[in-house]
Amino acid sequence: MPPKFDPTAISYVCMRAIGGEVGATSSLAPKLGPLGLSPKKIGEDIAKNTQDWKGLKITVQLKIQNRKATVSVVPSASSQVIKALKEPVRDRKKVKNVIHDGNVTYEDIYEIAKVMRPRSMARKMSGTVKEILGTAQSVGCTVDGVSPHDIIDEINDGTREVEDYDAPPVEKKDD
Repeated sequence: MPPKFDPTAISYVCMRAIGGEVGATSSLAPKLGPLGLSPKKIGEDIAKNTQDWKGLKITVQLKIQNRKATVSVVPSASSQVIKALKEPVRDRKKVKNVIHDGNVTYEDIYEIAKVMRPRSMARKMSGTVKEILGTAQSVGCTVDGVSPHDIIDEINDGTREVEDYDAPPVEKKDD
């Protein structure tokens, strides 16, 4: 006999989804079926909550308690950099291998680093900014018209100062 259902238990499910689109219910079913949730309804909730990330691959965290799921977006550095480029929404089925060759401001990079700070392993904010600059380099964009690696070199040799920022504490999830 299966164990009794505990209504107070909280479980977390993390998955990658395309923003603003209803994912394939066949990929959601094995993760959500044992928890007693409808994959179709959860797919619609994910699509509704990721509208402002339309067309980008984004990590979504589902917090499931008492057979109710709340969807929260956990943006990655690369998806935030691509969003900061303000590119038009593309049709993923028709347009493949997009080259992101736009330009982002250093202020945008710093704001992304502020968001990513709680999840960064860097000791100082300058390390987090360098992580985001490295992501911008791998995405293929420039920062204030120059290569992101040149800004990393400026931070390393001290010509560009990075203002320190302490991230607010993140709530711990119980596993």
